Amino acid sequence: MYDIIIIGAGTAGLTAAIYARRAGKDVLIYEGETYGGQIMTTPEIENYPGFKKISGYEFATNLYEQAIALGAKFEYDQVTSISGSLETGFTVTSEFAENQAKAIILATGAKNRHLDLPNEEKLTGRGISYCATCDGAFFKGKTVAVNGGGNTAFEDALYLSNLCEKVYLIHRREGFRAEQALIDKAKATANIEFLTNRTISSINGVSELESVTLASTIGESTAELIIDGLFVAIGQTPSSSFLNGFVELDVSGYIVAGEDCKTSVPGVFAAGDGRTKTLRQLTTAASDGAISSVNACACL
Repeated sequence: MYDIIIIGAGTAGLTAAIYARRAGKDVLIYEGETYGGQIMTTPEIENYPGFKKISGYEFATNLYEQAIALGAKFEYDQVTSISGSLETGFTVTSEFAENQAKAIILATGAKNRHLDLPNEEKLTGRGISYCATCDGAFFKGKTVAVNGGGNTAFEDALYLSNLCEKVYLIHRREGFRAEQALIDKAKATANIEFLTNRTISSINGVSELESVTLASTIGESTAELIIDGLFVAIGQTPSSSFLNGFVELDVSGYIVAGEDCKTSVPGVFAAGDGRTKTLRQLTTAASDGAISSVNACACL
């Protein structure tokens, strides 16, 4: 039986592992995809204290290697269920294994939200993408659009502006949720054009993306936008479906936990983007990782 099992190897999970190993605890980390989480695809991080600029890949790899060097163990496997209690111990069941722990840290994160429009799944990889840094190079010299109004959308638009001839940024409102520094930078970039008060009502194309239809949110007429690529950056949904019935989730599926990272189940803690919180940033993920780990160690 492990002291602590951590589910998720993003910033929160890896930070939790580092703190737990430094406390001398046996730690197992489950990760269903790859270490690092969403930050792996961010080209540049400029708002993490201590780094003027660092790539998401380098940042995540440093965390991963630190956790490995301290002796954290990894299972690259998808967790399907958790059962048990603090008194009896917890059992974590995955697709290929089953392990026990005295405490659990849920660092499950969130995934990119889709538009849920006809043709979206069909044309994903054929003009539609959810990762500008992954797929931007395929659209060098072409015309693309980014859908969204937060930090990720602006980061994507700025990244693509260095590759593409033209970048449209489509947003349903006049204002944006992104940091003002990103907004100012995008507005100063000549090949980025803002299309505000617009939503995408249809995705058009047979074997590859040809255009999108834009509907107005202020009563103007619809318009067709001919583009080669569409990058969807409209937020996230928590990766928590397997936790239904085990811990309390809010209406959106986020794990209910306060700043102490304690969930509704004693001995189970939630850290990072998957828990209820007002700010989801690298700094808050790292903070959650440290807090959840310290509290998990205290309950053993």
